[in-house]
Amino acid sequence: METPSQCSRCLYDTSHPLGLEINEKGICSGCLIHEEKDYLDWDQRWNDLLDLVNDYKCKQKVKYDCIVPVSGANDSYFILHIVKNKLNLNPLVVTYNKYFNTPIGIKNLANLRMKFDVDVLIQNINPTIVKKITKTTLFELGSMYWPCIAGQTVFPVQTSIRYNIPLIIWGAHQGLEQVGMFSHLHNVEMTRRYRKDHDLMGMEADDMLNTFNTLSEEDMCQYRYPSDSDLRKAGTRGIYLGNYIRWDPKAQHEEMIKLYGYESASFNRTFETYDHIDCYNYLNIHDHLKYLKTGFSKVTDHASREIRHGRLTKPQAKSLVIYYEKRNIQNQNLFYDWLGVDENSFNFILRKIAEENNKNSINIENSHRKKNKSVSNNLMKLNYKINSSINRDKKTQYITIGKGYP
Repeated sequence: METPSQCSRCLYDTSHPLGLEINEKGICSGCLIHEEKDYLDWDQRWNDLLDLVNDYKCKQKVKYDCIVPVSGANDSYFILHIVKNKLNLNPLVVTYNKYFNTPIGIKNLANLRMKFDVDVLIQNINPTIVKKITKTTLFELGSMYWPCIAGQTVFPVQTSIRYNIPLIIWGAHQGLEQVGMFSHLHNVEMTRRYRKDHDLMGMEADDMLNTFNTLSEEDMCQYRYPSDSDLRKAGTRGIYLGNYIRWDPKAQHEEMIKLYGYESASFNRTFETYDHIDCYNYLNIHDHLKYLKTGFSKVTDHASREIRHGRLTKPQAKSLVIYYEKRNIQNQNLFYDWLGVDENSFNFILRKIAEENNKNSINIENSHRKKNKSVSNNLMKLNYKINSSINRDKKTQYITIGKGYP
């Protein structure tokens, strides 16, 4: 009997770029690992976490216990809520400036600083260098987000070495949450290997330098991962809270809205209103690039997650994907202007990516699809909160440096 290529439960198939397996019953590895959330002893998992972090608590309050990477969205608030208020750790908070910042993202980041009373270290790499790398990765790898992901995943590790703070605390592991790459019980930690193979599409800083003649040592030095000897000397390790806490992004965000005033907003290409609202591009141009390369976009990730948490049936999830997946990209002119390219040049790159991935067209719909009764009912059932807007009534423009908010 031939093993099916499409999961019978969620919307993923075996073409998922992280590598997804489907068993003889038609159930994917991601759905099977998700079942652990319903039978693991989470009280014991929490006690395991307490034992782990206890070794890193500093007796002098002047010293940091750990590093927490954040942005103005995603799981930043929930991680700090756990780290500060439940684990009683003193974190140094770090964030990488991606330069595509939205007003709501800057507001959430400023609010995070005040509500959690933390020190925040921000990395601002020369924007001329970031643009140069972005042009290269966009043309050569079909990715406009390589510098963002590389910076977000290496800056905390570099900071661990620089300030001798061994413990880095992340949220959930994408490979576990989406495709069941690991069990929660494996206690998997962040590694150089996973970062290179999956986050960076197989291209570390030195690989980029050796492969593309458009880049120099000056361009890539701040994206270089520390050496193994430096990591061992500092004792650096990156743990994932998702291994020790039953991870549910929707429930967690809604708790953060109530407790700390986290602001949420809608995007055109997904029903999710909490993730990635700090960036103008992630759920727009970057999402369209993902669709051209993989055949699915972020709304499929969101819909599959809601199926697994029991908040949507598979037909309901499909109806939302059909409605959102090919909707208009917004604010792409901001990216053209920032990068210094015109629309024709960008479309040339899109056609190249489409051809490499056997797509017949780069086009998206020029008109909004109308919500039918089924879509409206499913959105009401999910009840994602919207308490603000991406621009917060400000001008639509990148906030390249956001130091705070009045």
